[in-house]
Amino acid sequence: MTEILSQAPVGGGVSSSVGGAVESVAAHPAWPVLKAAVEAVRPAQSKDGSIDFGAEGAPARQEIRQELDRVVAAVEELSPLLPHDAEYHRALVADLRRWADGGFGVPDFLDSLLAFQPAHNRADGLQHLVVFPMYTQNGNPNRNLEAVVLRMVWPDWLAELERTRYDNPLFCGITFEDFTSGYDTHSAVLFPETIAVREAPERFSWGGIFCDREAARFRRVVQAACDVTSLQLPGDAEELLADQERCQQTFVLWDMVHDRTHSHGDLPFDPFMIKQRQPFWMYGLEELRCDLTAFHEAAKLEADGYPQGRDVQYAVILERLFRFPVTGERKRNYDGLGGQLLFAYLHQHDALRWRDNKLSIDWDRARKVTVALREEIETLYRAGIDRPKIVHWFKAYELVSTYLAPHPGSKWTKGPDALDLTLPPRKLVDEVLPDEFPLSMFYEALAKKLRSVIASTQGITADAPARAAAA
Repeated sequence: MTEILSQAPVGGGVSSSVGGAVESVAAHPAWPVLKAAVEAVRPAQSKDGSIDFGAEGAPARQEIRQELDRVVAAVEELSPLLPHDAEYHRALVADLRRWADGGFGVPDFLDSLLAFQPAHNRADGLQHLVVFPMYTQNGNPNRNLEAVVLRMVWPDWLAELERTRYDNPLFCGITFEDFTSGYDTHSAVLFPETIAVREAPERFSWGGIFCDREAARFRRVVQAACDVTSLQLPGDAEELLADQERCQQTFVLWDMVHDRTHSHGDLPFDPFMIKQRQPFWMYGLEELRCDLTAFHEAAKLEADGYPQGRDVQYAVILERLFRFPVTGERKRNYDGLGGQLLFAYLHQHDALRWRDNKLSIDWDRARKVTVALREEIETLYRAGIDRPKIVHWFKAYELVSTYLAPHPGSKWTKGPDALDLTLPPRKLVDEVLPDEFPLSMFYEALAKKLRSVIASTQGITADAPARAAAA
C-alpha cells in the first residue's frame, strides 16, 4: 500500500448521478466496444507506452488509429452517464487524439490526470470510467493503455470516521465493475503515479484501492491456509471469511487508516515516501508499522462499538501471516518480510504455536503481542531522528534479525566491519542480498501448499473470480 499525501482540499457535495444512468456503465453497449479497442492497441505498445510501427510484426499505423478512434467514440458515448467525470473525459479525449496525432510516441496524459478528481466526490456507489496509459502495480509493468469501470465505496460510517478521526481526504475505496488486461492480474490499486505523463505533478490528489479484490483473495487464501494448517478460527472470524461484503468493509477501513499512517507518527527526518534507495527491510518495517497502527486503531474502534474494528484485527493478523510471506517472488519482498516478522514475533512470545502439525493462535494474547511489536517499531522510529542514516539502518536490521534468521552469507549480518563504510549509504544497499531473510521451514512448506491457490487469485473480483480455487 502507498501513501496518498493528504494536504489538498476536498471538493463539493454528492452528485445526483450516483450509480450512473444505468445500473452499471459496464452494461452499456459502448463499454465492450471500448474494451475491445483498448485490447487491440495494447499489444502494439512498447514498455514506455509508445508504438514502434517499424518493429517486426507491428500493425499498420492506420489500423491503430482506427482502434483509437473507437476508444474516443466509446468514451464520448459513455460520458453523459457520468456527468461528474465530464471534465476528465473531455481532457481524456484530447489526450488520446494528441497521442495519435503525434505518431503514437511516448504518451502524455498529464492534462487528463489533473482533470480526474475522484476524491472530490466520494459518494457511495458512484461510478467512474477511467482510461489511461499506465502500469498496474503488482500486475503489468508496462505503460499500456488500460480501461476500467469502478465504483466508489464510501458508506456513511466510514465517511464519519474519516471526518472525525482519520482524516484522509484523498483516499478512495473502490471496487471493480470491469477492466482490461492490465487488471487481469494481482493488482489491486489505481494510483496516479503509475500513469504516463510528461512530468509528475507537484503532489497527487487521489489514490484508489480495490477492496473487492483484496477481500476476495483474502477469503480464498486464508481459508486454504486454515485448511492446510488445521487452524481453528473463532466463530466471528469464520463469519468474516464467509462474507464478501463484510470483508470489503473491513479492508476499506484498514486501507484508509494504513494509508494516512505513512505521514503520521514519529517519522525519521527523511520521510519514508520520498523516493530514496534503502535496504528493503526499511520498507518492510514501514508497511508493517502502518498495518499495526491500523490494528491498534481497530482495537479502539471495537471498544467504541464499531464491529468493523474487530474484523480489521482478524484481517491484519491473518492476511499478514498467511498471504504476505508466500506471495510474490523472494527478491526484496518487503511485505513478505513483514509477514514473517509478525509470525516469528507471535511465535516467540507464545501467542502462536505449531505443534503436532497443527497451528493454534491464542487470540487474546496475540492482540497484546501484536501491540508490543508495534511499540518496538515505534521506539525504533522515535530514536531514528537522532541517528545517521546508516546507523538507523543497522538498528532496524538488529530489530528484524532478533526474530528472523538472516542469510548466513550476508555481509550485513556480520556487522559494520564487513562493509565498506567509506561508500555513501545508497551504495551499501548493493550489499544487501536479494533474499536477506529467507523463508523459515514453516513458510517454505506453506508456500508449496498454497502456490496454486495464490495463483488462482489472479484477476479475482467479488462477483466473478477469474480462476477457480485450487483443490
